[in-house]
Formats: sequence, structure tokens, C-alpha cells
Amino acid sequence: MARRTHHRNQDFLPTTREEIEARGWDEPDVILVSGDAYIDHPSFAAAILGRWLEKNGFRVAILAQPDWRSAQAWKALGRPRLFYGVSAGNMDSMINHYTANRKKRNADAYSPGGAIDLRPDRATNVYVQRCREAFKGVPVIAGGVEASLRRLAHYDYWSDKVWPSILLTSKAHLVVFGMGERPILEIARRLNSGEMVENLRDMRGVAYLLGKKEALPDHRWEDSAGDNMTLELPTFEDVQGDPRSFAVMTRMIHRETNAFNARRLVQAHGDRRVVVNPADLPLSTPGLDALHDLPYARGPHPRYRDPIPAWDMIKDSVQIMRGCFGGCTFCSITLHQGRPIQSRSRESVVAEISHIAERPGFGGHISDLGGPTANMYRMRCSKPEVEAMCRRPSCVHPTICKILDTSHKPLIGLMRESRRVQGVKKVNIASGIRMDLARQDREYLEELVEHHVGGHLKVAPEHSSDTVLSLMKKPPQHTFEDFSEKFREVSRRVGKEQYLVPYFISSHPGSGVKEMIELAVFLKKNGYKPLQVQDFIPAPMDVATCMYHTDLDPHTMKRVFSAKRLTDRKVQRVLLQFFKPENWAEVREILLKAGRKDLIGSTPGCLISAKPPQGAWRKEGRRTRTKDGDAPSRSGYRHASRGGTKKSRKKGQGF
Repeated sequence: MARRTHHRNQDFLPTTREEIEARGWDEPDVILVSGDAYIDHPSFAAAILGRWLEKNGFRVAILAQPDWRSAQAWKALGRPRLFYGVSAGNMDSMINHYTANRKKRNADAYSPGGAIDLRPDRATNVYVQRCREAFKGVPVIAGGVEASLRRLAHYDYWSDKVWPSILLTSKAHLVVFGMGERPILEIARRLNSGEMVENLRDMRGVAYLLGKKEALPDHRWEDSAGDNMTLELPTFEDVQGDPRSFAVMTRMIHRETNAFNARRLVQAHGDRRVVVNPADLPLSTPGLDALHDLPYARGPHPRYRDPIPAWDMIKDSVQIMRGCFGGCTFCSITLHQGRPIQSRSRESVVAEISHIAERPGFGGHISDLGGPTANMYRMRCSKPEVEAMCRRPSCVHPTICKILDTSHKPLIGLMRESRRVQGVKKVNIASGIRMDLARQDREYLEELVEHHVGGHLKVAPEHSSDTVLSLMKKPPQHTFEDFSEKFREVSRRVGKEQYLVPYFISSHPGSGVKEMIELAVFLKKNGYKPLQVQDFIPAPMDVATCMYHTDLDPHTMKRVFSAKRLTDRKVQRVLLQFFKPENWAEVREILLKAGRKDLIGSTPGCLISAKPPQGAWRKEGRRTRTKDGDAPSRSGYRHASRGGTKKSRKKGQGF
């Protein structure tokens, strides 16, 4: 294990009353409340927002993972002069707490020692209530992934019902959606100048709740290329009771994600209205550099004695960009971080790598150079005037847009320079590779394979059925096969034995038993044996979540099958791991029921043998006899599951 860097409390933003007083402050200007442990590093929300406010002259304190059962922790820290900023953390608290089977997870990556009981369910609601209870009259601003993706009516998988906007359930004065650095600074400046929180409703990137008798303000955004119209969404009551209205709402929301032309959205909730202003504009390269170049301590606060898994995962990684134009229907990154790619400069990235290399205990290996995707760095629409008007949900589906600049040259230059930093032995690429882009650039593929793969490269084809892939807005199956062939060919040419580690999703809308059998056959043919299963989790506001809830594709209004019963979802997980001896009886039963007896036998194309393999009868403490011999029944199985959604660890800054 790498030697821990020693820090003093003074290196961090204050987290206790004693640390506040040690700085000579009577009170902080802003208190940031977070469901995550406080790690002073730009991959974590409280740090990047706190340091940004500090850079601009504000006194900031951090209340990290407070005991939420009372307001005592809030009172102990004291009253903020300007406002509270509240976030559940880098993940939605329900995804953080529960698996796709709605079972409690056994670890929280953002807590010391992986402890699972340091934040509440629906943490934003609870934290906002405690803020209001501790000090009445202090403005409370909610943000982060949880608030951002629940800013309007949304389907909640864990309660299996449609919930109102988080503005109603939390009673926050404002919700800042998206990454939040520019809005939070504007909020601080305007409140500091004496404005009331109600006057901040003209800002980009905020949502608010109108009072029963309040009129809709006549706000216009001069920096918009759109028409400054206001769109009325179906009401909360309509989407709560009618699947078609919910699908219409989802389509409207996702057509307004381009900050350059997005229109204001209004949704009635009873006799009140939720108003969502256009998203904040993307940051420039100097703007993103400024955030990453702040004086972070780059480590967990000294009060933590146990390791924090999320920190151990990213401490030697470097984020080079944010945003994603992929528009995958099961992913929230585009909705939260935005579609335009926002990239750091080469100088800023290299400076951070140099800083890591100088750190005591650094082993010479940068674990990742990437972001939401590894190879969208500096890619943008080649015609800004078109980008400003475009409402296409994905720049790469169903085909790559002809005017999208897909050059990897800036990234190749960055990769080469990163390897030349003194003290760096290896720079790995661990973020997801967009294969449809990578396979078109031979130079990038060679650079990646020869220098940046540590034996295994993780990729995410997600499925083998083109029908399911289309619903996901992912490239067709042949894209993965073509990329795989080129990856193997380049690996052979450079004399390296390297392998792809593909991730696949079970139970995604559109995927039934037929499609999962098709995927199992594909895995068998290509020799893949996934040891972990990524089970689809319907996250708030995603298009795929709408499909799951309504059985409708919101873009076409066509019917879509979704596996909703836990037993049906389990069948899909079992098929992904057909090769496990303990799954033999279940897979056999599934295949017979599906009329695919041809996949049972000893020929190369068969998924399982006709007779139970050794270990097929192993079961938790007992055996179950079938007419074909000892084999397990359907109860008592445990299947590995990757925690959270595919990119959750990458999407969480925001505040």
C-alpha cells in the first residue's frame, strides 16, 4: 500500500467549530453539507466548490457526513452568513445504498472504511430539513447529482412510484442542477451584495418553486441561441397517473439539454409550479483549468483513520475532460454534465501529473487519464453555429454526425507528453473507450494499445442485440467486433498479450430472455466469461428509466418490454453467467422453456452440457434432486453485481 501523505488540518477547509475559530473567523460565509467524506481533491464536489468559493474571497466550511438524526451537528458548526449548499454526494443516495434488487449494499465507497450507515436515504431531503431546523431564515441551496436528476417529477425505482420535484420534498429555496461552479459563485456574490434568494431566479442552471399566487417571471437569456420560449410540461398529476404523459415529459426534457438553445421548463404540481431555467453554459478550457489548478490538499481530511475506497481508486488518476455527447439512454452524464465536451489544457493536465509524481509513496503509475469517456478529449462540433441550434440527443447515434470533429490528435499529444513526466513509469487508460470513435483512428489505437493498456482494457459494448443496442443509443454489435479485431491485431504487432474486458448490462429495457440468450451465445462464441454482472438500475430522469416505467420509448412512443419482476431480472443475470457450474440447472430450465434445446449438449456451439458438471449441485447447505440428477433449485443463489451505474463514479462533481 502506498504511504499515506501527512496533512495538517490547516491544509483543508474547516470542518469543525474549532477549525473555524483557528482561522480567526466568527462565522463562515457558506457551509457545504455533503453525504461524502471530505476529500480535498477536484474529483469531489465539496472540495472543488469550496476551493472555488475560497479563491473568490468567501469563507467556506465543510459539514461532511453529519449525524442527520438531529440538527445538533449543524448547530455545533454554527450559522453560515450567506447560505447552505447541500449535496447527497457524488452519487444519488438511493443508488449508493441499494442494489438493482433493492437490497442494501455492503459498502459505501465514499465513506471511511466503506461504512454504509453514514448518510441517510434520500439524503438531500434530510440535510435540507436539518439546515432549516438548525438556523431558520438561512437560504438553503440544493445541488449535486441527486438534486440535479430529481429537479422535476421523476420515477423512483426504490419506491416504484412517480415522485414530485425535489424542490417540494426537500423545501430547498433553489436547486442548482449540473456541475454548479459558476452558479454557486454567482449565488454567493449576489447574496453577499444584499439580494434576497428569491431574486436569484433569473440565473441559468437553477430550478425553483413558485408560490401559489406568484406569477411566472419574464426572464430572457441574451446568451441563448434559442427562442427564449417557456415550455409547459405535463403536470405532476398527469405524469403520476398516465404513462404516456410521463413519456411525453421525458422526451421534452431531453430535447432541452443543449444549454445553447434550451428553453425554460415549467411543470405544475397541484397549485404550485416548478420552474427549470436553461442549463448553465459549458466552461471554457481556461475556466476548467482554473478549477483544477486550485490549491487542493489532495487527500482525505486528517480526521479519517480508515481508508476511503473512492479515494484509493482515484488518487493516482487524472480527469482531463467532462461532458459526453454519447447520449446513452441508461446514463445520466449528458443530462448532468452537459453534451459539449469541456477539456482541460495540456499544460494543466501535465502539471497535475507532475504533482502526483512528486507525492511521497507514488509508485510511478497513473491509474487513469480520462473522464466520463477516455477518448472524447477536445472533440466538439466543427460548426459552432450548428451546435448552438442542434437538438439531437446524441452526436454519435444512430450514426456519427458528419460535422463532429472526431480527431484524436490532441489526445495523442497529451498521452505522449504524460508519459514523459519525470517519475512516471506508466500511464493507464481506465475510463471507458468510445469504440466507435477509436476504431476509426489507427494512430490513436496504436498509441493506446502499445503504451496505455495494463494487460486488460475495459470496454462497454453493453449487449449483442442490435435491437437493445439501438434502444440504448449504443453502436451496433459489429462495432465491438471490429474494435476487438483491431485491438488484437495491434497487440500482436507490438508483441503484447493483452485482453479486452467487456461489460454487459442485463435487464435493460428491450432485453428479454431471447435477447439474453443471444448475448450468452455471443459470449460463448468469443470466449468471454464475465465475473461481474451489471444489472440495469433505473436512475431518475434517464430515458431508459422512462422505458422501464412506462413500457414506451419516449422518442417513438412504441412499446418496449422491460423485465420488472425480480425473478425475471435474475434469469437475465444467470444467462450472463451461463458458464458457472452452480447456474447449470437454472440455465437448462431457461433454455428448455425458450425452446432452445439446441444449446444444451457437447457441440462447440452449446452453452451448457447435457449432464450437470461437477459443482452443479452445490447449494447453500443442501441439495435439490431433479429428474436429471442432483442440481440446484432457483433459490439461494448469489451473483456478483457491479455497484451503481456504469459511469456513476465519473459524473458526480456538481454540488
